[in-house]
Amino acid sequence: MHPMLNTAIKAARRAGAIINRASLDLERLQVARKGPKDYVTEVDQAAEEAIIDILRTAYPSHGFLGEESGTHLAPGQNADDSCEFQWIIDPLDGTTNFIHGFPVYATSIALLHRGQVTQAVVYDPSRNEMFTASRGGGAFMNDRRVRVSGQIRYHDALLSAHVPGSAGGNTISGRFTGLLSECASARRVGSTVLDLAYVASGRFDGFCGVNIKPWDMAAGSLLVLEAGGLIADFDGEQGWMESGNVLAGSPKIFTQMMAHIQP
Repeated sequence: MHPMLNTAIKAARRAGAIINRASLDLERLQVARKGPKDYVTEVDQAAEEAIIDILRTAYPSHGFLGEESGTHLAPGQNADDSCEFQWIIDPLDGTTNFIHGFPVYATSIALLHRGQVTQAVVYDPSRNEMFTASRGGGAFMNDRRVRVSGQIRYHDALLSAHVPGSAGGNTISGRFTGLLSECASARRVGSTVLDLAYVASGRFDGFCGVNIKPWDMAAGSLLVLEAGGLIADFDGEQGWMESGNVLAGSPKIFTQMMAHIQP
């Protein structure tokens, strides 16, 4: 195992211990609102601090991008310069699920080397499921190799989605109606990092997301690719990290998903 991946696993487990401990006493949880339907707790912040502490101790020359604390420049780095090594961290993706006691959430850690994701960890502490990938080395769940699903028929495909209206209460945006109505079924899990990990492990056949943040996609994107899947923006290009619009899936289902959202 790559030593940087091993360190990231250690950091994810430290964050998972903080999350699991807090999940036993949710009534004492202090919850703040970052925006509409966007929450943060002291658990998010403590988990991110623990992750950065472990990674910074091991790699003091690296930079960081955390959902809660923002950008941490590498030593000697100017704000306008790119960072050779940057860790992208989501300490608790699925905070809304967490504060309701719904055990579907995860920690995500990715390492970018010169802008390319090279190491990835997604850890589900409630199930003790550790998804990992190193570029060129395959994708794993608890040390077992995983692959995207072999599904080829779109009407039998199970998708996950984070698109306008998929949370309920609103009509699904017209562009996605066919995409979601012509598959077997679609799920709104509430944790994008798990959506992508589940695509990589074959639990979902595909994922469609709109306005997704980099820390929600970075680790999962490498998991999907190393598991034999495809990932792109809605134009079929590799601009999903910038646009936040992403499709991911097994090759056969990905192609059909792409066809459904084309104008």
